[in-house]
Amino acid sequence: MSLLELRDVAVTYRSATGDVPAVRGVSLGLAEGEALGVAGESGSGKSTLAMSLLRLLPRDALVSGEILLDGEDVLTMSWGRLRAVRWASASLVFQGAQHALNPVRRIGDQIAEPLRVHGMATGAAARRRTAELLEQVGLPAWRARGYPHELSGGQRQRVMIAMALACSPRLIIADEPTTALDVMIQAQVLALIRSLIAEHGIGLIMISHDLSVLAATCDRLAVMYAGRVVESGPSREVFLDARHPYGRALAEAFPTVGDPASRMAPRGLGGDPPDPARLPAGCSFHPRCPVSLASCASEPVELRVVGRTGPDGAEVPHTAACVHVPEEVR
Repeated sequence: MSLLELRDVAVTYRSATGDVPAVRGVSLGLAEGEALGVAGESGSGKSTLAMSLLRLLPRDALVSGEILLDGEDVLTMSWGRLRAVRWASASLVFQGAQHALNPVRRIGDQIAEPLRVHGMATGAAARRRTAELLEQVGLPAWRARGYPHELSGGQRQRVMIAMALACSPRLIIADEPTTALDVMIQAQVLALIRSLIAEHGIGLIMISHDLSVLAATCDRLAVMYAGRVVESGPSREVFLDARHPYGRALAEAFPTVGDPASRMAPRGLGGDPPDPARLPAGCSFHPRCPVSLASCASEPVELRVVGRTGPDGAEVPHTAACVHVPEEVR
């Protein structure tokens, strides 16, 4: 059984001018100890999808489908059961630790809070566990006495990771965990995340607009556009040989190290993602697609299998929702 399974998940925001579909029919799975990266531009629906996994969306969001965590549907859990699951079974590393941490509370108190809430440790035991967590993420134990403003951006992000690990969850959802960090600190935080996954066998869902970061950190990638998954498969294969034009555009948006021409004129994608309230007919990507056909404007394409490859001989399907991918692979 999968650690996490999403079945036809959709999220629609209600507004005064009508319903706005932010996520449309996403189906994904995650095994224990596996890392799945979800990529896409701003507005693609990836953060909305992440928040829906623990029902953290605002009241005007309608979520349908199934979100199975260890076989139990998060969407049908009682509030009491959901409170027990948050932090203990699945936790979240928020985007921008500066805003996620309470500025008037000490670091140690914030890390220990989920331990106390879930009855796992109090008093001296909670302080010992907090010290262990700080050392685990590469910070000295005395940092527990400090406040968020006394830490650098990378250190605050490490504190967020320590909080996420506090109750030893089986799943961590990281929403753009390195966006506000410089390149060197970003590399350190990513290395920390990779080592923690390997050491503890934690399942990870990592959200980012940076395909190269996800390819270096995750086992599989799912590329989202206009609320749908348009390509998924082994991370290296999707990054180096994307079969959907949007996936290729994301991969080519980064300059190649050592290639001056690539650095001076990186290839990318013109235009902007569509307004979710006014999605184009057919394939949502066709107005920006350099290889679109006439049929793309009227006929949406479901995910098609490109091939089945994976590490150590394991079969991992590579799929893409594009008319240029044959419907069957012999």
